[in-house]
Amino acid sequence: MTPLELKEHLGSGLLSFPVTPFDSDGKFNPEPYAEHLSWLSQYDAKVLFAAGGTGEFFSLSPEEIPEIVSVAKASAGGLPIVSGCGYGTRLAVQIAQEAEQAGADGILLLPHYLIDAGQNGLYAHIKTVCDAVSIGVMVYNRDNSQLLPETLARLADECPNLVGFKDGTGNIGLVRKVTAKLGNRLTYLGGMPTAELFAEAYLGAGFTTYSSAVFNFVPKLACDFYRELRAGNIEYTTKILNSFFYPFMEIRDKEKGYAVSAIKAGVRLQGFAAGSVRSPLTDLTSEEESMLLQLIEAHR
Repeated sequence: MTPLELKEHLGSGLLSFPVTPFDSDGKFNPEPYAEHLSWLSQYDAKVLFAAGGTGEFFSLSPEEIPEIVSVAKASAGGLPIVSGCGYGTRLAVQIAQEAEQAGADGILLLPHYLIDAGQNGLYAHIKTVCDAVSIGVMVYNRDNSQLLPETLARLADECPNLVGFKDGTGNIGLVRKVTAKLGNRLTYLGGMPTAELFAEAYLGAGFTTYSSAVFNFVPKLACDFYRELRAGNIEYTTKILNSFFYPFMEIRDKEKGYAVSAIKAGVRLQGFAAGSVRSPLTDLTSEEESMLLQLIEAHR
């Protein structure tokens, strides 16, 4: 898939980040991963992100990522697969190139590790990764890797395979400046945790899509919400925010890291052997899982 084709797919509908299953020894478990992706491929997501944030990229070794990408490509019913990528520049280049060799259609460049960096450093980091692969690249704007519109425009001018800008800052003023400055040069992806909570605001800022974590375990609900959001059906989206997403947020906010742990719990509750999260994350308590199960059952 060319970067331009990937860009078109990214902007055409809902996106999601499958969880990465681990076995009882904490190793990647490919069989339930393939089963889960095969199930998800029946629903109307346009691109799946393997080894992304919800897929616990931060806890994976670089050597695990190509296998995860390869299994995703074989199991997702022909959907484009984007691989997570990150850390320092040299390691990011290695991950990006190995993901491309494993069949990834693109990479999502997550924030580099630990330290803050200036705009020139971010520019050099992102350009080096873009230059190292021929597949499409999306940058994830959040935490210690936040691009100014001018830096992003410079990268877009010099990197033909830079196709997407995902935002997790929640700074609507800044991201609206980005969309105003770059227009349709990039596809804009909402990337806040539980993105549906912010989807209306990001839609108004020029973001046509977002990544839905809950698609992992309530894919029909996630697709229905996206469809009605794009149709302007505020009555429906408000109803689902109140009945599902705000109660889910209450569970998610009980512990740091539950933005991932609660999603993995939801996948287990749907019958897939997703296993536990890797440390330093922790799993939901049995009481919290019961709360989540009640929420899922109320929206079947």
